Amino acid sequence: MIGIEGVLVRVRGLGEAELRAWIEEGWVRPQRQGEELVFEEIDLARCRLILELREELEVNEAAMPVVLQLLDRLHATRRQLRRLAEALERARDAPDGR
Repeated sequence: MIGIEGVLVRVRGLGEAELRAWIEEGWVRPQRQGEELVFEEIDLARCRLILELREELEVNEAAMPVVLQLLDRLHATRRQLRRLAEALERARDAPDGR
């Protein structure tokens, strides 16, 4: 688990006020350990994604929630498709064909 300071060191170009604003908006969802916020690698990846969307693709603050929601749905759909493909593969490889 990574604290706020660790996030700021690992995610170049991200400031603490900005990170806290993203948490308030629900764009980044760290866990709480007592009074402290703790982040996982997936949270760091999300911070990098938000920075990339904002800086390279020029997604503004008003559009960011929509873009993030669509990306979340896309990733969820990909996970479901992967699970379906794995289930089909197992069924195909089953000795009785089920």
